[in-house]
Amino acid sequence: MEESSTRTEEMENVFNLNNKTPGDEGDDEDLSDSEDSVFSGLEDSGSDSEDEEEGEEEGSHEEEDLKDDQILQPEKKKGGLTAEEEKKEDEYRQDSSDEEKIFKPIRNKDELDEFLDKMDNPDYWRTIHDKQTGSDIILSDDQVALVNRLQRGQFGDLHFNEYQLRRDAAPVTNRPADKRSFIPSLVEKEKVSKLVHAIKMGWIKPKRHEEAGGRFYDLWANEDCTTSLARLKMHLPAPRAPLPGHMESYNPPPEYLFTEEEKALWEQQDVSDRKCPFVPRRFSSLLQVPAFPRFLHERFERCLDLYLCPRQRKLRSVAWNPNASLSLLAVALDSMVLVLSPSLADKQIVSASERLLAGPQGAEPAEEAGPVTWTDTEGEELNQGIRLKIQHPKPVQQVAWHAKGDYLASVMPDHSSHLQVFIHQVSRRRSQNPFRKNKGLVQCVSFHPVRPYFFVATQRSVRIYNLVKQEMTKKLQANSKWISSMAVHPGGDHVICGSYDCRLSWFDLDLSTKPYKMLRHHKKAVRGVAYHRLYPLFASASDDGSVIVCHGTVYNDLLQNPLLVPVKVLRGHVITHDLGVLDVTFHPSQPWVFSSGADATIRLSPRAVMEESSTRTEEMENICRTVRTACSQDWRILGVTARMKRRERRRDHMKKKI
Repeated sequence: MEESSTRTEEMENVFNLNNKTPGDEGDDEDLSDSEDSVFSGLEDSGSDSEDEEEGEEEGSHEEEDLKDDQILQPEKKKGGLTAEEEKKEDEYRQDSSDEEKIFKPIRNKDELDEFLDKMDNPDYWRTIHDKQTGSDIILSDDQVALVNRLQRGQFGDLHFNEYQLRRDAAPVTNRPADKRSFIPSLVEKEKVSKLVHAIKMGWIKPKRHEEAGGRFYDLWANEDCTTSLARLKMHLPAPRAPLPGHMESYNPPPEYLFTEEEKALWEQQDVSDRKCPFVPRRFSSLLQVPAFPRFLHERFERCLDLYLCPRQRKLRSVAWNPNASLSLLAVALDSMVLVLSPSLADKQIVSASERLLAGPQGAEPAEEAGPVTWTDTEGEELNQGIRLKIQHPKPVQQVAWHAKGDYLASVMPDHSSHLQVFIHQVSRRRSQNPFRKNKGLVQCVSFHPVRPYFFVATQRSVRIYNLVKQEMTKKLQANSKWISSMAVHPGGDHVICGSYDCRLSWFDLDLSTKPYKMLRHHKKAVRGVAYHRLYPLFASASDDGSVIVCHGTVYNDLLQNPLLVPVKVLRGHVITHDLGVLDVTFHPSQPWVFSSGADATIRLSPRAVMEESSTRTEEMENICRTVRTACSQDWRILGVTARMKRRERRRDHMKKKI
């Protein structure tokens, strides 16, 4: 303890040398001769000689320069070590003028102490060790920012702008710009004139960027003679290869693995009769899976399928028989109409359907109507439910049933032929063409639900024919460019038509041949329309991907017009190739809407459509009541007179019909 106290006193005396007063200098007995001379010079303040002062100043400057050189260039000792390295070896350092030993601070930290200091000390990351003093220094925020700027290659001074414009007060050269620097070049003018002349003469043809549009072909060319034209119009993409299933996994479930009996049966079967072309195997890891031995064989079979298997584009239409006592289905498959009996109803209904398809016993075979042929099915097709085949000369686009379920109409749109519409009688297997000449391109047909009327929709109008009298009774003008679809109200007195110019027309057959109301709530072409059999609902499908359900109330009073109220907009189909919802239909007994879209999906609407339609109808009726009560007596008189005139017109019209 005594030694440590003496050491601390000595170090305090060393550090306090510079703070001593001139009076205390005489008391220090241990000063060296050089120091005595220095202090003696300080004490001799009464000297007036200027030469001595100048000599002392020069000596002090030289000593300072020598000290700076010693700091910048470490002195080499005899052992080959620098002063800094020697200080590391010694346990003390000499800094005092009297060569007293100043001991270094003790640094006996090991790696564990460093780690603990690193975890506990929050300023560890900004602490550095000074080799000159042997102490730790904590950097300030400004010093840390300076280090970061220097590491990023930036200037140490934050306010220094290296991109500042420098303007010389006396520039070396200040020559003005040449005249040719702001005058167009005559040489370039001659080159441009030569290129323009070559382009005009056709010697140089500039590059034309091909437009990334669709490929066009001649509409009026003959398809039978030109195979390339048929390829363009009837191009079908190749079907994709089926994705691998669980059986082809390297670790399939146990139910997919073959037993010994199944494996023996698989080996005995012919290659064409095998359901699976390989035997499933199990591996513990993916690294143990060997190379696929059937790779070339599988690729070869894929090429054969693409090269030899034909691909066809088939126009299809499906229609259920509206008669509840029959269970029949008509499907338009290319140029063939198939009549199916799905056998999904009661036994009595299924037997009645089979009797209708078999025809009356002892009846004479009907004469074939030229281009249409009837054939029965046998074997595999009969087991699949197909009962009859009706062959047509052209592809069939639509099929429609009569309300009784015995008659069937088919549509084949073709400008060059008068065989666009056929009416088939299933019980007698008879077909007939009701029109000698079709006025326009037939789009769709429909039967009247009660009367013997036949509706034929062309591009711009709807013709109504009386099948008993074999004459046209009415011609409805749709006021649209191209009719796309048509539907007849279950009562038979109203018709709606959809068109490709985004319009929906409601016709009142007892009122006029022009539309009673035009609805334009769709943004794109209307593809399909439908009525509900039981509820006062109708729907329309469009290419904008929406199905709009409306409430259409038809009153028994002939003097009151129908009430049309939009109910709900149903969305969900994805627009594919600029096509949205292609068709729409209602459930025969429930307030459900089925829609089919170009995204290859069939969607069912919720039951909330009927609830929302009832609320909307009540709101509209309340509005009508308030408007009627707010009208004055004069308007009531005018309304009564208008009703009387309309009633007289209806009476005259009914008398003419009778």
